[in-house]
Amino acid sequence: MPESNFVDYVKILCRSGKGGRGSMHLKHVKYNPNGGSDGGDGGRGGNVILRGNHNYWTLLHLKYERHIFAEHGGNGGKDKCHGTDGRDVYIDVPCGTVVYNAETGKYICDVTYDGQEIVLLKGGRGGLGNFQFRSATNQAPRYAQPGEPMQELTIILELKLLADVGLVGFPNAGKSTLVSALSNARPKIANYPFTTMEPSLGIVGYRDQRSFVMADIPGIIEGAAEGRGLGLRFLRHIERNSLLLFMVPGDTDDIRHEYDILLGELERFNPELLQKHRVLAVTKCDLLDEELIDMLRPTLPDDLPVVFISAVTSMGLDTLKDLLWAELNAESNKLQAVMAEDTLVHRDKDMTRFAEEMADEGADDDIEYIDVDDIDDLDDFEYEEDEEA
Repeated sequence: MPESNFVDYVKILCRSGKGGRGSMHLKHVKYNPNGGSDGGDGGRGGNVILRGNHNYWTLLHLKYERHIFAEHGGNGGKDKCHGTDGRDVYIDVPCGTVVYNAETGKYICDVTYDGQEIVLLKGGRGGLGNFQFRSATNQAPRYAQPGEPMQELTIILELKLLADVGLVGFPNAGKSTLVSALSNARPKIANYPFTTMEPSLGIVGYRDQRSFVMADIPGIIEGAAEGRGLGLRFLRHIERNSLLLFMVPGDTDDIRHEYDILLGELERFNPELLQKHRVLAVTKCDLLDEELIDMLRPTLPDDLPVVFISAVTSMGLDTLKDLLWAELNAESNKLQAVMAEDTLVHRDKDMTRFAEEMADEGADDDIEYIDVDDIDDLDDFEYEEDEEA
């Protein structure tokens, strides 16, 4: 078992059910020797359905369930008996899960809200029995339809956390300390880089019993968009955030330069991230005096709001919450969120990096295929007779 229960990558094999074959049966009883055809239809194969479930926040429950198969449809029977329909299988995933084809990396679908159901693989239709093929000139057909075959697909489930505010910064910028100061979340805090090894969410309380969700991701370093550090693995978790909070320590030599590096990494990872509203927080300001803060203000970017904070002494935290709430509820931000839902474009997955990401996750990329019974030969039908005493 891995040390962490946070799993945001899963590769599984899905298979829908095959349709049942139709029955080729001729009725021949004592008082009705020419009863004709009465073969029933086959049942439908089960579907594989994705379902959003807000009770899950990771993909841990699917990490060791590598094969998900739906039930096959039952075969038709005599006396026009219809075969049983195969049971559908539901895959419950947390909201914000994106599905890709594991072979090609193509985007398939996206589960965004609780209760949303998407048919991933459709079960095969059942075949028609020979009763359906009777006619005035052929009242005893000796043929029936086979059921449609099953569908099979290997998919990648990728979780992208849903949050209102996403924290962006270098290691040891004070992101985890801020989340612990503003919410009841208790992420690991230590004085060394990459203390945060997995994303964490915190609910920040605001006035009049209002709140918003803040997401902390591992620190980003220069070159994260090309795979350096942990940034490539977790940058996708800020793609769904409404607002990005950039955090740069106040004791940095050049605050604006570090901000430009972070902004450049986001642009290289996904240019659409630059369209989100941004706020810059200068952290660890308990190490600065008022005179030094006044000297730093002219050197900071002027195209976004800037706030000086200290999570240790609670300096500027109320101002930060007011600013974040105002930006989240700005009309331009609401309009942008509505447009993003209607015009959200998902990029296909880069499969050259997927093997490295799965190796970091500690998962085996190879899936063992389970043998199933071959589809029965439907050309050889058995002629049955019923004899009544």
